[in-house]
Amino acid sequence: MRRLAATAILLAVIVSGCRRETRRVVGVVPKGANHIFWQTVHAGAIKAAQEFGFEIEWNAPALEIDSSRQIEIVESMVNRRLAGIVLAPVDHKALVGVVERAAREGVPVAIFDSGIDTRKRITYVATNNLESGRMAARRLGQILGGQGKVGVIGFMAGSASTMEREGGFLDETRKLFPKIDVVGVQFGMADRAKAMAVTENLLTAHPDLAGLYADNESSLAGAVQALKSRGARHVKLVGMDASDQLVADVRAGWIDSLVLQNPFRMGYESTRAIGLKLAGQTVPELVDSGVALVLREQLDSPEAKPFLFPDIQKYLKGR
Repeated sequence: MRRLAATAILLAVIVSGCRRETRRVVGVVPKGANHIFWQTVHAGAIKAAQEFGFEIEWNAPALEIDSSRQIEIVESMVNRRLAGIVLAPVDHKALVGVVERAAREGVPVAIFDSGIDTRKRITYVATNNLESGRMAARRLGQILGGQGKVGVIGFMAGSASTMEREGGFLDETRKLFPKIDVVGVQFGMADRAKAMAVTENLLTAHPDLAGLYADNESSLAGAVQALKSRGARHVKLVGMDASDQLVADVRAGWIDSLVLQNPFRMGYESTRAIGLKLAGQTVPELVDSGVALVLREQLDSPEAKPFLFPDIQKYLKGR
């Protein structure tokens, strides 16, 4: 009897372990993990995973510019044959090899936030980055009356999403505001201190600088600090992305307006694509996750709420 009881317990443990092992795991690999943008992506990914009954393995480089570390993370996920991978590539060229390897080995990859130079992915979920840059150009050109010197504080060379924003901004400025002189594009390299320093350099080189466009959260945070340190309220700043502090800076008038993405939807739709693929359903090749220009007087509007104040804690709680 004791032997039978022991055997029954052992079988129960084995069956329980097998059940745990057969629960599918999907890797989600953003460019970074610290900014509220990526935390909101995480919440959206969790929502989709709950709907399809799989687990999320969340892993990101410590630095948003570290493509080598991101490649290592994705390689590990492919080696362990995760059910799928959701990836925001740090660099549109550097990640091609590992994404194509995943496809060859039957691990579906959904790309989000920033593009990649391969078609070996099941979907691409992102903001219309060209249009977001154009939005910023139209707003900055309008408040400057179509003239003056303007600087751009970008993210890094090689990041497809921000390169598109910069391209959209520059093209729209040239087309609509020929009297605006874009004096340079500087990169913050995902470092607020670096973004602050390059902004200060622009202000020093061009004392008559009239406007700035910062195309991501860290660059915007650094740029606004540079303006504050000099008391340069006359320089009009339009930026991309948001945080509680940046919203406060809009309310205080240091930032004119924000061009906002929908990172919750980005995380949700890209992870949902993996669920659809695993269920044998059709996956949309491209999903526009949305973008909106929000002015100070619109911060508390119902339309701005999904972009500025998504409810993420119910998904991230306990993680």
